[in-house]
Amino acid sequence: MANSFHYIYGPVESWRMGKSLGIDPLSDKAKICNLNCVYCQLGKTHVLTNERKEYVATDIIIAEIDKFFNENPSIVENIDYLTFSGRGEPTLASNLGDMIRSIRKIRKEQIAVITNSTLMHIKQVQRDLSEADLVLAKLDACDEFSFKEIDKAILGISFEKVLGGIKSFRDLYRGQLAIQIMFVEDNRKYAKEIAELIRNINADEVQINTPLRPSAAKPLDKKGIQEIKSYFYGIPAVTVYEHERKETIPMDEQDTILRHGNYKVNIQ
Repeated sequence: MANSFHYIYGPVESWRMGKSLGIDPLSDKAKICNLNCVYCQLGKTHVLTNERKEYVATDIIIAEIDKFFNENPSIVENIDYLTFSGRGEPTLASNLGDMIRSIRKIRKEQIAVITNSTLMHIKQVQRDLSEADLVLAKLDACDEFSFKEIDKAILGISFEKVLGGIKSFRDLYRGQLAIQIMFVEDNRKYAKEIAELIRNINADEVQINTPLRPSAAKPLDKKGIQEIKSYFYGIPAVTVYEHERKETIPMDEQDTILRHGNYKVNIQ
């Protein structure tokens, strides 16, 4: 079964979503993204691009999901979310909305998209994301300087577009919006400024994270994350250290590590 699937992976235990089956709408080999974040737990980006196109046909994704649930009936009731993520930025897939609509025809699980927020200013991307039950949008910086320092975007992407895209999406989106922030030593000094920006977004939840799986950047300890959380008073914020970790056995361990990071090694 390990070689039967090219674009779905896991299940993985998500610290906010329970048991999640991952969907990679871009690639079964290379990491395709428009950022090269200093902390990425999947390593450096192989293909740096900002091009939206159909990387994987919708019917291929649907066939794999259908096959997975047909071959694993005991797992069906235990999956909480079908999550678009993987080795890159899922909103680069121009058929993302079509994939979500097609999944709804065959599955009842909640659908989530984890995005780096770089394309959320585009109206079609907003329409695609609006099809999901939960959108987890990244915001690691507070201005153009810190954005380039932490997320290392390719040309054509600006912090102004990122922040404006998140805000305009919040205005039209009726699902659950969570803001994810990955804190490392490089951006902990911006925590107060980031918190002030997020107050104006009106997200349903703010997730304060640090890379507990192996990464080029070291994680902050519990005390450091708790100090950061203090800036988010009055905001529905949670931290990665508040989550009770559970063991989940994926269908293909190596493939899951490539797309999710080495979940077997937790750095404390």
